[in-house]
Amino acid sequence: MPNLKTSIKYLRKNKRREVVNDRMRTRSKKSVKKFNTLLSDNNIDEAKATLKHIYKVLDKAAKKNVIKDGKADRLKGRLTKKLNTIAQNNVKAANKSA
Repeated sequence: MPNLKTSIKYLRKNKRREVVNDRMRTRSKKSVKKFNTLLSDNNIDEAKATLKHIYKVLDKAAKKNVIKDGKADRLKGRLTKKLNTIAQNNVKAANKSA
């Protein structure tokens, strides 16, 4: 346990920051999981709407230094790529059946 008054204040501040950062981290993870379940269920329209929300969440987390900028960009790119490939596969399957 810290002895100095400033160290005690610093510890309190770190605890508050930890709560905020954990909340933001879990929010981003939950939105990514929701997106992946929508893709597995082939709800492409809802997935596109969720992707916009994910962009917002990841950018905010990167801005607050909860996650690094590169990780946010990498996640956004991978999720977009996954959405595009599934959308293309659905279009090809629809064209074959027609």
